[in-house]
Amino acid sequence: MANSKLDRLDKQILKMIAEDARVPFLEVARACDVSGAAIHQRIQKLTSAGILKGSQFIIDPEKIGYETCAFVGLNLKNPESFDEVVAKLKEMPEVVECHYTTGNYDLFIKIYALNNHHLLDIIHDKLQPLGLARSESIISFHSAIDRQLPVMDLPEEE
Repeated sequence: MANSKLDRLDKQILKMIAEDARVPFLEVARACDVSGAAIHQRIQKLTSAGILKGSQFIIDPEKIGYETCAFVGLNLKNPESFDEVVAKLKEMPEVVECHYTTGNYDLFIKIYALNNHHLLDIIHDKLQPLGLARSESIISFHSAIDRQLPVMDLPEEE
């Protein structure tokens, strides 16, 4: 597990819990033909190795009023300010992802806003004061694919 290589049992466990994080360990154990204790130990190992990062309920932003999803590429006036800018982005609840990137942008973020006017307020009042040279926004109409990385093609331990 130190090299993040997974055996057949690990992959089988990950497939099941990725489909439903609330599946009981005993149900996973039955499907994998091992004991409940073995599943519990494997889950602990996968968590300790950083492969599993917990479980969560996923809230649909649109259902709670966030109608606009946007991706914003940020170019900083001073690229040495990465850490400070990221710290400030973490304080903005509308920013749900932030990536260091290659290419045209220093940072690439994903934002949820109540509507386009709220998005404009976020960009103007919260992002611009961070010291941006420029930004480029792309509004998402709909997510055609939204899934976890499949487990099936990962390499197995020998």
